[in-house]
Amino acid sequence: MNKKALLFSSLLVSLLVVSLVYNIFLTLEVKELSERINSLSNDYLSKISELKEDINGIKSISKNVVNFSFNSLADLYDNVKESVVSIRVITRFGPFLTSGLGSGFIYKDYVITNYHVVAEAQDIEVVFYDGEGYKAEIVGKDPFSDLAVLKINTNRTLKSLSLGDSSKLRVGDPVIAIGNPFGLSGSLTFGIISQLGRTLETQTNPSYRIPNVIQIDANINPGNSGGPLLNLKGEVVGITTAIESLTGQSAGIGYAIPSNTIEREINDLITKGKYDHPYLGIYSIDLTVEIAKAMNSPYTKGVLIVEVIPNSPAAKAGLKGGDKYLQLGTTRVLIGGDIIVKINGKEIRNGDDLSYYLEEFTRPNMTINITIVRDGKEMEVKVTLGVRPEAPVS
Repeated sequence: MNKKALLFSSLLVSLLVVSLVYNIFLTLEVKELSERINSLSNDYLSKISELKEDINGIKSISKNVVNFSFNSLADLYDNVKESVVSIRVITRFGPFLTSGLGSGFIYKDYVITNYHVVAEAQDIEVVFYDGEGYKAEIVGKDPFSDLAVLKINTNRTLKSLSLGDSSKLRVGDPVIAIGNPFGLSGSLTFGIISQLGRTLETQTNPSYRIPNVIQIDANINPGNSGGPLLNLKGEVVGITTAIESLTGQSAGIGYAIPSNTIEREINDLITKGKYDHPYLGIYSIDLTVEIAKAMNSPYTKGVLIVEVIPNSPAAKAGLKGGDKYLQLGTTRVLIGGDIIVKINGKEIRNGDDLSYYLEEFTRPNMTINITIVRDGKEMEVKVTLGVRPEAPVS
């Protein structure tokens, strides 16, 4: 091979090597560039998703801002005022007749109000926003939830309100109450949800407590009872029921029965005239650290059974009440009974939890698993619930 051929061959090999190195370098660069593009693309997609969420949040806030405007509240009131009524009752106490006031609202072809508004009433009149009044009769009542359903005989076209989902309420949500405070029919007050999940003693049956009650700061006064608590969509989310006050007038703490309670009971109240509540059959108190110490119990939360009602579901299941007394200051407490700590695996911390769980998640004739603590040890007991008797026994 001559020198020219050798030089040409060397040059060709060099070019091939350079070309190979360049291709490898180019491939690595393209790969790195592709990875970077993918990374940037993912970052941009993530930011776009976050931006969409921010935009939706702004839209939601904008809607609430619009709803807070006075024009909007005025429109809301105009839309629902025909569905809110005043209720006048005549009640006999011995030889005397007394009058009372309350509120209510139209739901389908009926008037919904509080039971305590019409309890023992001999004469009931429902008055609409235009002053037209009609005689009414009770078709269903539930003293335990403080609810009553009335029927009026009229050819008048009734404009029904709709029930909202009270389980979706949050502390801070705006609400309005419309009612008949001090006989001033059609009065609107505005406020917020102050708290949820309160427990309220019934006015007609203090042995029982109404669970899952809504606390509000809207002004509620005598005569408001039975009126609707509305969200800013105009849906009924509760029925104004009671106030917390030393004077009998509004102190900024009011209570409303949640709309989901109405939803759960309304059909039975209309068709059967009553609603059957689940019944366990115990007297109980909340377990405290002091009581737990006296019982040598490692558990400091739960419901201590003080007494088991004879022949009740609790008695038939073998649950036990107290057997000795503990002196707490000026109060004697019967201790030594079973401690309820769970129902169907759900923790029960106190009596409010027990009332809430039984009311919201159980029905008469349902069998539940109750976890109790007896002699310091956990055990499960099956209990078939009964129907709560009308007499205030548990």
